[in-house]
Amino acid sequence: MAIQCSGAVDRGSEASGQEARAGASVPDGSPPARPVPLLTLACGSSVATVYFAQPLLVTLGERFALGSGLLGAIVTVTQLGYAAGLLTLVPLGDLFPQRRLITGQLGLLALALLAAGLAPGVAALLGALAVVGLLAVVAQTMVAAAAALTPAAQRGRAVGTVTGGIITGILLARAAAGVVADLAGWRAVYLASAGVTAVLALLLRRALPPGAPSANRREISYGRLVASTVTLFARHPLLRIRGALALLVFAAFSTLWSGMAQPLSGPPWSLSHTAIGAFGLAGAAGAAAAHVAGRWNDRGLAQRTTGIGLALLALSWFPIALTGQSLWALAIGAVLLDFAVQAVHVTNQTLIHAVRPEAGSRIIGGYMVCYSAGSSLGALGSSLAYATAGWGAVTALGTLFSLAALLLWSTTRGTGLPA
Repeated sequence: MAIQCSGAVDRGSEASGQEARAGASVPDGSPPARPVPLLTLACGSSVATVYFAQPLLVTLGERFALGSGLLGAIVTVTQLGYAAGLLTLVPLGDLFPQRRLITGQLGLLALALLAAGLAPGVAALLGALAVVGLLAVVAQTMVAAAAALTPAAQRGRAVGTVTGGIITGILLARAAAGVVADLAGWRAVYLASAGVTAVLALLLRRALPPGAPSANRREISYGRLVASTVTLFARHPLLRIRGALALLVFAAFSTLWSGMAQPLSGPPWSLSHTAIGAFGLAGAAGAAAAHVAGRWNDRGLAQRTTGIGLALLALSWFPIALTGQSLWALAIGAVLLDFAVQAVHVTNQTLIHAVRPEAGSRIIGGYMVCYSAGSSLGALGSSLAYATAGWGAVTALGTLFSLAALLLWSTTRGTGLPA
């Protein structure tokens, strides 16, 4: 998810440049005190909504009479909605004022979360979660707003602060959902999130400057913005290769995180929602991987970083396969997997941004569609594999995705690299 932030930063740079041409200058002093912390909190809250369901899958399956083979559909529809939002909503940041866009999407997100919390049947739940995923991409627009509201000399600090909110939201989403579900039931997770989101929308409406689209923005065709993303990937093989790697890597990632609720909820462990969600804190290793990968990439070691990350990803499934015998083995495997995924993720960002820096937001949006497609594939595949042959089949599927990514990298490592 670190990639989202960088794509949004590019958007922020472009947006701030357009605002300057339109006569809306960025202040020369310190960044506004209110918007940046609020944007940080709202980013984390929005991204967290995509991950709430993962520790609740077994409970949702029991409530709505879903077989184990269909539990992955709950995560899949959210990720498909997220992918659709990347293509259809993110480009709106080049057409509308940020305050109107951010507060409008947050208000609609609150309504979608309310609908999920009150869903009377499985069709209503899946429909609401698809809309939740669609609107959660507002996080990218909020990172862009932080960049646009901050003077250039302090922009990195402000964007880093908001980015930290996104990472924190991802890390805490599963744990928070587990705790709230144990205390007040699964519906309370979405109802509480709806209330928080609505309050944040109101606060940001007061804190953000009104703004107005520049003449340049009004001349931009929405259809051309969306179509240009496809054109970029068609023209540059490196974008296609790294997009395919993202699909496979996040398919492996989602295979683990969408599938683990089932074996952990049953014998011999029979863990609570809180305990299952706590495994999400292993994702803290991903933050360390992002820093390490960033330093290696700056030294020109992007290919080595990718190879090491993909090898660790494949190796992580050996301890994960021992989940039935040891929770420590699962924790170790989860740390290795998250570390590997983030290392590859950051490296992908570095390479694809160098292809066309001026089109960074569109490139990142297209890349994140591949990420969402992989997450959907892993979620659905893991539930079907578990229903068919248990946890052994899930680990085999994750290993297959990981080895496919390693094979793809090894056979295309020299293709389309920027000078």
